[in-house]
Amino acid sequence: MTGGQVPGRPGIIDAHHHLWVRARHPQPWIDPVSMAAIDADFAPADLAPLARAAGVTGTVVVQSIASVAETVDLLGIAADSTLVLGVVGWVDLTADDVGDRIARLRAARGGDRLVGIRHLVQGETDPAYLDRPDVRRGIAAVGAAGLVFDLLVRQHQLPMATRLAHDLPQVRFVLDHLGKPALGRPELADWARDLRALATTPNTTAKLSGLVTEVPRPDWTPEDLRPALDDALDAFGPDRLMFGSDWPVCLLASSYRRWIEVLAESLGDLDAAERALIWEHTARRAYRLGAS
Repeated sequence: MTGGQVPGRPGIIDAHHHLWVRARHPQPWIDPVSMAAIDADFAPADLAPLARAAGVTGTVVVQSIASVAETVDLLGIAADSTLVLGVVGWVDLTADDVGDRIARLRAARGGDRLVGIRHLVQGETDPAYLDRPDVRRGIAAVGAAGLVFDLLVRQHQLPMATRLAHDLPQVRFVLDHLGKPALGRPELADWARDLRALATTPNTTAKLSGLVTEVPRPDWTPEDLRPALDDALDAFGPDRLMFGSDWPVCLLASSYRRWIEVLAESLGDLDAAERALIWEHTARRAYRLGAS
């Protein structure tokens, strides 16, 4: 694919990207040496031409720091945008009034674009974080508000995520970045086992996102990603998988366009209806984005 849109696709939903202006919302997780490619500001105007050139017609922007103020700003961006259809924001899950906090976000400008909540579970040191009663109470409130809870977990946290999804069947969960598989490492077999266990919970879907930065070498090839993609397709099926760019984080290993092209090539054995699910319809259903 060298130009235009992905073959056979009238439009794509990018279900996972970020936006930030560091003077307003510092990103302390960005190391200026090892992550120099993203040690910059990324605004809607930076994404728009990339999305348009790749055939992306709608996106979901996802929080990057534990900040209600960031979420409010992302909602404001969505209110002014024809591209950003949804926002996955942040609230303190351990608060006693999670439902009220979500209501306040919905009352903010662009609040109708709030589609989910995420917490940076991957950075929590408590090995039972998602088993904690206070955290589960907060996540249940997210579900009761009609929102998705995005699971940002590492490979070793997948069993904890599976327990959560099993015990809270009323909540819709979306797994970010396939749980960060250990591509090219022996632990990949453990990841595949745990991913399949999570997929047995019918209230979960998953994003084909964030994979290029999990390959432990810069000169990655599509074959490096194949094991994770094949296992995800087998575990979840196309109707429970969606595309996400993870832009601008993907720039640490790939251009926006290249990741879309590699994924399109990798999905080539699927029929048109199955590809349409991954490129667009699963994201619309999971996040309740509405029809195209």
